[in-house]
Amino acid sequence: MKKILLSLMLLVGLNVYAQDTLSTNNATINFDATSAGSPEKIEAISKQVKSKLLVKTGDFVFAIQMQSFEFEKSLMKDHFNENYVESTKYPRATFKGAIQDFAKVNFAKDGKYPVVVKGTMDMHGVKKEVTANGTLTISGDKVTASSSFKLLLSDFNIEVPPVVGDKLAKQATITVNATYNKK
Repeated sequence: MKKILLSLMLLVGLNVYAQDTLSTNNATINFDATSAGSPEKIEAISKQVKSKLLVKTGDFVFAIQMQSFEFEKSLMKDHFNENYVESTKYPRATFKGAIQDFAKVNFAKDGKYPVVVKGTMDMHGVKKEVTANGTLTISGDKVTASSSFKLLLSDFNIEVPPVVGDKLAKQATITVNATYNKK
């Protein structure tokens, strides 16, 4: 009887722990550095972003392999990886942060919750504090996190050569979407 009770307690404990940490391996990040005068779009998407969200604290992390970004043209991907983000030298980018107004989010109630996120972006060998607005959407067994914010490439020591200055914006728009399953 003690073994059954102990096994049941462990099983329930593991289930509660699993619900406290939501994770996904296929969140998406869109990168758009198209300047106003560019004849072509300088944008990419990665659908291989890993993320974890701690339901009790609002802490979370996003991690991406820089080479996972897909561009419309393969030459753009080559330039992005070789000349700008130097993905051989700096293969990953991460964001570790927390929802600042986390008390407003009720994971037990469906709805859209506007949030402010603050954390540290680690990209191209540079760590920088970032604050962004976002939305958490609770719908049944799914939690969706989304945000769109701008980053100055120069803040991360990413240089835009004058020869492409009319095509490549100095500031990139980053759009993040992650869907987590509660169960």
